[in-house]
Amino acid sequence: MTDLTLYRNIGIFAHVDAGKTTTTERILKLTGKIHKIGEVHDGAATTDFMDQEQERGITIQSAATTAFWKDHRMNIIDTPGHVDFTIEVYRSLKVLDGGVGVFCGSGGVEPQSETNWRYANESKVARIIFVNKLDRMGADFYRVVKQVEDVLAARPVVMTLPIGIEDDFVGMVDVLTRKAWVWDSSGDPMKYEIQDVPADMVDKVEEYRVAMIETALEMDDDLLEKYLEGEEPTEDQIKACLRKGTREIAFFPTFCGSAFKNKGVQLVLDGVVDYLPNPLEVNPQPEVDLEGEPTGEFAIVDPDRPFRALAFKIMDDRYGALTFTRIYSGKLNKGDTVLNTFTGKTERIGRMVEMHADSREEIDSCQAGDIVAFVGLKNVQTGHTLADQKNPATLEPMVFPDPVISIAIAPKDKAGAEKMGIAIGKMVQEDPSFRVETDEDSGETIIKGMGELHLDIKVDILRRTHGVDVEVGKPQVAYRETITKSIEDSYTHKKQTGGSGQFAKIDYMIEPAEKGEGFVFESKVTGGNVPREFWPAIDKGFASSMVEGVLAGFPCLDVKVTLLDGGFHAVDSSAIAYEIAAKAAYRASLPKAGPQLIEPIMKVDVFTPDDHVGDVIGDLNRRRGMISGQDAGPTGVRVKGTCPLSEMFGYIGDLRTMTSGRGQFSMEFDHYAPCPANVAEAVIAETKERKANK
Repeated sequence: MTDLTLYRNIGIFAHVDAGKTTTTERILKLTGKIHKIGEVHDGAATTDFMDQEQERGITIQSAATTAFWKDHRMNIIDTPGHVDFTIEVYRSLKVLDGGVGVFCGSGGVEPQSETNWRYANESKVARIIFVNKLDRMGADFYRVVKQVEDVLAARPVVMTLPIGIEDDFVGMVDVLTRKAWVWDSSGDPMKYEIQDVPADMVDKVEEYRVAMIETALEMDDDLLEKYLEGEEPTEDQIKACLRKGTREIAFFPTFCGSAFKNKGVQLVLDGVVDYLPNPLEVNPQPEVDLEGEPTGEFAIVDPDRPFRALAFKIMDDRYGALTFTRIYSGKLNKGDTVLNTFTGKTERIGRMVEMHADSREEIDSCQAGDIVAFVGLKNVQTGHTLADQKNPATLEPMVFPDPVISIAIAPKDKAGAEKMGIAIGKMVQEDPSFRVETDEDSGETIIKGMGELHLDIKVDILRRTHGVDVEVGKPQVAYRETITKSIEDSYTHKKQTGGSGQFAKIDYMIEPAEKGEGFVFESKVTGGNVPREFWPAIDKGFASSMVEGVLAGFPCLDVKVTLLDGGFHAVDSSAIAYEIAAKAAYRASLPKAGPQLIEPIMKVDVFTPDDHVGDVIGDLNRRRGMISGQDAGPTGVRVKGTCPLSEMFGYIGDLRTMTSGRGQFSMEFDHYAPCPANVAEAVIAETKERKANK
């Protein structure tokens, strides 16, 4: 039986270019997982295995790997840093017990670090901090520590101090043991000496050591009392207090180094082992019922309890679909059958593998605390719970943000249409923040995502990975039409062609309906002037006409038609005659009822640092936005309001420019509202031109 206290499930997360993937590479080298170190800038990093990742030098999807350090098993997930892929960070944090937040020694606390930190706070994940790239020009360890306090409103506990900086960075002093780790210039991570603290750093080390001990002992009143009376705690007692405070997210042990130059990664690994929680020490996952309400039960990490696991990522590769799964309780053997509580269907576990980036090792069993991948599961999606058939339960599911941008795509030839459908189906399964739908009006395939880079990568994957050549259109807004006036009118349909003819006469009123009512039909005819059996035909004639408005052909909303009177002919009147009369009446009368173009208005929630609030509000006002409120938080301000969708295309790029890349926003549909005259005229003219050209 594996000892779960020796497990660490950790994620490595940070802003773009802070050195997450390089840090992961060094960890794998030091733990003996790989023998040749791959570099991100050469496109050879182990965990960046997609073509798009290697070309752009960024991480797009989180990669999982397993390594061992000092008898401890580490399941490590290297996550992306770019804002368009925060979904990968979010879902990784959901299943991890601890994290390493990497900050660039010169860049400091950057915007995406703030977002990831916020996600980690929401997920209540314990973290240690690694200030990386201290060999870079402009690196300043103490400035970054101050930023962690000011920008993230967090409490760093400094565990190591750098010896030298930039080109002179040679190692660091371990504040707890008062020992200096100094590397030679060979670049070999194993070529270091443990020396005494340099003479010019003795006072600084003592100052930080006192601060570290005082912070740690806040976790134990008895030890703090003895310390204040002059009794120094032992190293093990300090470590135990640091571990408790880290687990409770009271503070964050902070290390320094340069992953690229192989300096300081051993101390980070020691920090993971010493201070981050094992699976038994983390708050257990709450279980919910089918409606998503908490049941009061928890999936306690214990191999002897009923099986519970959460699928947190689907990945399609050359071996078939891989379902990355975190096992919370119980054990599972190859060939066992489990229940997917979301679909109610059972799945047989044919193969399970331990992942090492894109290579894998087959395993026969797994247990609570493990992160493994199942091969070939058919109906499991991200966020689904796999459970014991006899003891089913659902774990709290993941909530994903709605996409903020959409574009139309079409295959270049007929042969590509079927391939595109299959490829997009796989991509939607892999990435819950990527959605697809077919536009009812134009029949186009619309893809939606978290940002322009997100969709750019998706189109690239379609072209290269799936071999589908697609044309990409510009974003379209779903305008609608309505009316503003009430009118009474009459229409007679007569057709005489010898034999029986067609006759239908209707008197009606057309008026605006209540917002959101759509189309409403009512009849007030008395005395049989229009027999009751023909009313549904009149209703159908008007209703079917509403799909095309009279201004620019957009669907017409919120119209009420009341049948007041009419006439009929005993021989020539029929249902079809009344339906034709209603359609003609719509075309004849609607232009008199004050038709108006209406546009979708979005509810917008913008996050910005304090010093850019004025710019953001000014920009939203220029986009015809209405600000409804501001909420100040520790790391910035959330500006809430509404804004027309047509003004929001390309907004994410403008927002990032305005806020030095630190702004973020989400939006969702709120309501339709009238377009200003100048906007309406331009849209009507453009639509007519597009139709004429088709």
